[in-house]
Amino acid sequence: MDYHELQKTRVADLREMMKEHLPDVKGLTGLKKEELVEQLADKLDIEKPHKHVAAGLGKRAIKAEIRDLKLKRQAALEAKDYEELKKFRRQIHRRKRQLRRMMYLS
Repeated sequence: MDYHELQKTRVADLREMMKEHLPDVKGLTGLKKEELVEQLADKLDIEKPHKHVAAGLGKRAIKAEIRDLKLKRQAALEAKDYEELKKFRRQIHRRKRQLRRMMYLS
């Protein structure tokens, strides 16, 4: 069994496995699935996969792009060009999501 299979296992089955492998642990019903998986992986010597580090632009470059896009968005708003406005809003949204994803993965 690998880490991925442990994550796919139902919580009830994880609790049963915990009772088998770690009978001295109390409060199994209060544990969350992630905690159960972590403890079982440690007990069964299962390696946890490394998180993928986002490649590409750095945080500063993305923030600079967002600032530039905000200026363009403001110009489109003043010109009442709603197609361009929508395009720039979507691009800003994508860059912000990219930043959050980078923060989560790092």
